[in-house]
Amino acid sequence: MLCVRARPLFSSPSSFSLVFSSTKHSPTFHLRRRSLSAVTTTMSSSSPPKQIIEHIVLFKVKDDTDSNKITSMINNLNALVSLNQVLHISAAPLHRVRSASAFTHVLHSRYGSKEDLNSYAAHPDHVRVVKESVLPICEDVMAVDWIADKIPGTLAPPSGSVAKITFLKVKENVSDEAKSEIVDVIKGLREKFPGIGQITVGENFSPARAKGFSIASIAYFKDLAELESVDTQTDLVNSQKDKVREFLDSTIVVEFVVPSSLVSGL
Repeated sequence: MLCVRARPLFSSPSSFSLVFSSTKHSPTFHLRRRSLSAVTTTMSSSSPPKQIIEHIVLFKVKDDTDSNKITSMINNLNALVSLNQVLHISAAPLHRVRSASAFTHVLHSRYGSKEDLNSYAAHPDHVRVVKESVLPICEDVMAVDWIADKIPGTLAPPSGSVAKITFLKVKENVSDEAKSEIVDVIKGLREKFPGIGQITVGENFSPARAKGFSIASIAYFKDLAELESVDTQTDLVNSQKDKVREFLDSTIVVEFVVPSSLVSGL
């Protein structure tokens, strides 16, 4: 099936941008912990957002990195869920990479507006986590942002659910009509594959760190069994790919399992 992908880690040369959830690991890091269920409760007690901004970051951790530093990075990123601008954040190791890609970890977060995303990126706690926990151990980062085509029924997917991310790089001179056709095919996947609990898709609006990928999507499944049940429908999956194959230059497809609020080890 199709997948979509994420926006650059840094929104500008002078500011850093990531999204994850976790706990503090040093005396200089003062984020309070808030579980994903707490985020869901907060959202249900306030007015629903008028739009959702999807923010995805892919990381390539250096091969010789100590596992404790990787765990610390994930937990510190996930702790950023405490920031007011963040509706959802989940950082985790990749469960599976389905394309030619060396990325090892992912961050997915959601915001109510582009302004909230920008405020998050500039927040001192976020900048500190990037500088102290991410940059020292990562050799490559890419990120994608898009406005979700619809507001998901569940803003914070529960731990144990599985996400499939797809980034698409279209060929040069592909028309806007063709791009709309690609987006429409992805929108229709939920009807064809009932195992998809939610899916959003859109065109990237932050090209600086997207490595040329311009269309992205994220689909959530209840668990790995639901995801794998889709994979067994080979003919149907291939028929959907064939609808857009001629427009694409390359793809990145990765999957991850939503962790609990604290990752104990990798």
